[in-house]
This record gives sequence, structure tokens and C-alpha cells, in this order.
Amino acid sequence: MKSTTPFPLMPTTPVAMFDIWKVGLMAFELWSTSLSTIAMRNHLWQTQPFFSPKMMQENQRMVTEKLEASMEAGLVMQKALLNSMSGTQAPWWITSQRTMKPYHQRSSANSRRLAK
Repeated sequence: MKSTTPFPLMPTTPVAMFDIWKVGLMAFELWSTSLSTIAMRNHLWQTQPFFSPKMMQENQRMVTEKLEASMEAGLVMQKALLNSMSGTQAPWWITSQRTMKPYHQRSSANSRRLAK
């Protein structure tokens, strides 16, 4: 019986294998920068009053960035769904990299900003 999926679950070319490696690296970086950002924010919450203007601005920025990242990721997922319905779907390693990109960018930027 012939497979109906246009892409195999595992890549067959070295370039695609490199893309899977990049997805794994991006996921690891997202995980590590998220942990360090959480630790730095907890430290800020423990050392500064929550009603100070600086903390209120930081908390508002945190929520706004998370909402923006989730909307961008949602748009990427919606585009992937619409493309698959029209028959032009990308492999999972490409769509997962595109979906993680907004979270990865913001998490890395937050970690660098809070480390200062």
C-alpha cells in the first residue's frame, strides 16, 4: 500500500537532517533561556516591590511579549494548516522551526535584557 503523506517522517537528505539538528538546538536554547529568564524574574520579584513602576512595566512587557509570540506562532500554524489543505505542506522539521522562532527570539532577548 502506498503512503499518502508527501514527506517521510525522517528526512532522506543531509540538508534535511541539518534542519532537524537546528530544530533540536533551537528547542534546547528555548528551554535554557526560558529557565534563566524565569529565575531572573523570580529574583526581581523577591528583591523589588511589585507595585514599583519598574516592576509594573517589566510585568506588562512580559505579558505583552508572550501574547505577541503566541499570536505569531498561531499565524504560522494557521498558515501551515491552510497550505496543507491546498496540498503544499512543508515537512514537520520546517514547520516546527517556524513555530518556535517567535518564542525563541523573545526568550533569548529577555534573557539578555534581564542579565544586564
